[in-house]
Amino acid sequence: MSVIVRDDGFHAEDFVGQRIVEIASDTKPDALPDVTGAELVVLAFPAFSDGRGFTLARHLRAAGYKGRLRAKGHLIADQYAMARRSGFDEVEISDDLAARQPADQWLFRANWQANDYRTRLRA
Repeated sequence: MSVIVRDDGFHAEDFVGQRIVEIASDTKPDALPDVTGAELVVLAFPAFSDGRGFTLARHLRAAGYKGRLRAKGHLIADQYAMARRSGFDEVEISDDLAARQPADQWLFRANWQANDYRTRLRA
C-alpha cells in the first residue's frame, strides 16, 4: 500500500481516472512522452538521492502540462517543498516511510510557497 502526501497531510489513494502516464527517472528531458490528455502523470523516484524527477517535473510544467503530477517513490519529508516548487501536486510514499516520517514532518514543509529564497529576497 501507499500514502498520498499533500499540503494538508496524508491521504488514501483517490485517483479514479483512466489515463495515467508513468515516467522513469532516467528519462531524458528532451525525450519526455506526450502527456496530452493524461489525467495523472507519475514520475518515479527510485532513491531519495535521485533528483532527476524534479527536473522532469519542471520540464512538463514548462511544456504546458496542467494535470495532476505525482512524485512516487523514495522521497523524504525534507524534499516535499522542492517537490511542490518543481510542479508536483502530491507525493506518493510507502506505508513504511509514512510510519518513519509521520504526517507532522511532511506538514512542517507544507508552507513551501513562503519559504523559498525568492520570497526571502523580496522581503
